[in-house]
Amino acid sequence: MALPARRHRAPAQWGDPSWPARSWDPFTEFQQLWDQMGRLFEQGAEIDTAAWRPVAETEETSEAYMVRAELPGLRRDEINVEVEGNELRVSGEVSEEERGPKLKRRTGAFVYRTILPSDADLDKVGCELSDGVLTVRVPKTEQGRSRRISIKG
Repeated sequence: MALPARRHRAPAQWGDPSWPARSWDPFTEFQQLWDQMGRLFEQGAEIDTAAWRPVAETEETSEAYMVRAELPGLRRDEINVEVEGNELRVSGEVSEEERGPKLKRRTGAFVYRTILPSDADLDKVGCELSDGVLTVRVPKTEQGRSRRISIKG
């Protein structure tokens, strides 16, 4: 004996395999928005979309702030290091060379910007280029340096 056929079905509910696959997921949408905002903040206020940003790291010691940027194959005269207000800016341009087979690397203008803390001594900024790594050292002012205070008692 055959079972009777079901004529209508109860409406699908969330979690049911027949639930429409194209339903709105607010968490996925929020994650996409978060990723887009992160990319915007990484680009910073840089309007020029043709400029790229070199890989850089920052470090704070008790004496100074350090910024190291990877700029392989560049000479000192191809890199500009400027301090304007409390902003440190490293910029320049990498031109393409014609030397036969080689690894591809980024070419064109580059810029790296960072805001320096208020205790940075902007008059004593120094930089050095060694083995394709630019190191910028920004010393701290005397007021900004930490010091140990003894406890009496």
